[in-house]
Order: sequence, then C-alpha cells, then structure tokens
Amino acid sequence: MSYLKTAILLAGLTGLFMGVGYLIGGATGAVIALVIAAATNLFAYWNSDRMVLSMYGAHEVDQSTAPDLFNLVAELAGRAGLPMPRVFVMDEAQPNAFATGRNPQNAAVAVTTGLMQSLSREELAGVIAHELAHIRNHDTLLMTITATIAGAISMLAQFGMFFGGNRDQGPGIIGSIAMMILAPLGAMLVQMAISRTREYAADDLGARICGQPTWLASALAKIANAAHVVPNPEAERNPATAHMFIINPLSGQGMDNLFTTHPSTENRIAALQQLAAEMGAHGGTLSASTRGNYPRRSPWGRPSASRGPWG
Repeated sequence: MSYLKTAILLAGLTGLFMGVGYLIGGATGAVIALVIAAATNLFAYWNSDRMVLSMYGAHEVDQSTAPDLFNLVAELAGRAGLPMPRVFVMDEAQPNAFATGRNPQNAAVAVTTGLMQSLSREELAGVIAHELAHIRNHDTLLMTITATIAGAISMLAQFGMFFGGNRDQGPGIIGSIAMMILAPLGAMLVQMAISRTREYAADDLGARICGQPTWLASALAKIANAAHVVPNPEAERNPATAHMFIINPLSGQGMDNLFTTHPSTENRIAALQQLAAEMGAHGGTLSASTRGNYPRRSPWGRPSASRGPWG
C-alpha cells in the first residue's frame, strides 16, 4: 500500500475520531479528540505491532525453541530479499496467521498453534510466504495502525455512551444510541477501507516466493474451512483486527457477515491455480535443510489432513 493511501485512511480515521468526540463534548470534545487522535497515530506508528501481538498472547520463538518454524521463515525471507523478521506463535486453536510491523526492518510473522498442527510443511511455507509478501509490499504498517485506531474509536464511543453523550447538542440518549450503532459499524468500515486487492497481490507474490502456488491454495482451503468451525475468541472481541489475518478469523455470526475483509477464498484459490498453470509444473522447492523428512506430515509431527499438492 502506498504512503498516500496510508495518509488518506489515517485522516479519515482521525475525522471519525473527532466526530465521536463532538458527540461527547461538542466543539471542545472534537478538539480534545483531535489531540488524542494525533497522539494515538504517533503511538500506533511505533507501538501498534507490539500491542496487537500482546492482544493475541503471541510469544516469540527462535531457532532453539522452534527450529523448524524459524528455519522455514529464514529461508523464505531470504528468497523474498527481506531481513529476518521476528517469529511469534499464538496459542490459538483456529489455524491462522498475520504479519505486522512498521517496515521490513521491524517486522514480525505470527502463526497460531492450530495452523502448525493442521498444515503440512509445504502448506505452511505458502502461508508464511504470503505474510512475507505483505511485509515486502509494506502492507503491515497500514494494517496494524488501522486496527489500533479502530479499537481506540470503539473505546471512545463506549466512553461517550457511558456518560450519555453531549447533552448541549440534543438529548443524551440519542447520542448514546447513535454511538452504540456507529462504533461497531466504524470498525467494520475500517476493515473495508483496507483494499482487498492487497490479498490478491500478497497471494501472487507469496506464491512466487515459495515457488508453488498450489501450496498456498491448499492452505487457504484448509484455513477457510476451519475458520467457520473453530472460533477465535480474541478476534471476536476485537473485530477491527480481522483484516490482518490471512483468512477472516470471525465466525460470521451476528453482524460479522454484513461486511467482508477478504476476497472470496474460492476466487483466491482460482487465481492461484491460474498462476500455477502459468508458472508450469516446475516451481521452487524447499531446501533440504529446512524441508526435513515431512512429505506427508505436518512439520510438528502430527499427520496432515491431506497429502497436499506435492504428494
């Protein structure tokens, strides 16, 4: 995503922040909200990645604690021409992953334990390559900052609802009801504002990084199927972060299914299959040092649900 698009989106979020402030305290509230938004933007630029990782209870791993995962990320980062990102694991049953960080030099890749347990090594390589593509495309700054500011907007709206809104501008109950409705809608609109074309771009580049589009296609199918069955409680509590994941982690219940943060999984898979045909049968393969002896098993010793496109 370009820096211009980032600036435009942050300006829109700031305007929404000021609007909620106006509902709470009139013109003075709008000015205070502007100051808070400016501070939030600055804070989010430097700290939003750590906040999101902490929100999901992600813990950092290295070559000694998770050698297979760490070495796989290292090889793919080398293929992508990127510095080695920090690697995190989330203790979450739903298979999913995201990347974060303000730039490639300060990036991190986070995967769930469910992802490591349900995918084969090649499928996992496809997912990690997709996340590295987001880092290389500079998507992660926008993705992480919007999640942080959207959460701040929701908290400000809840604060205004608690205190009854700006009574000088009308009945407090009206402002309260408006904020009750606009807060979740605002979070959804933030997700929609993140261009869904970035997922296609990351799929395309990620498939080229790992060398086999069918690896990522197979992974997307498994993750999408599981995401509708295995809930992600933290994502449900923080829907503004849904756009960060490779597949929407929300269950689709309630208002979640009114807006979508990701393109259709079927369309993404079709695009990857077309790319595979264009690239031909001979794509890249994992090196012997990181592939290990896992032709039909996940890299964590648990049998994979399917043999995958290589077996």
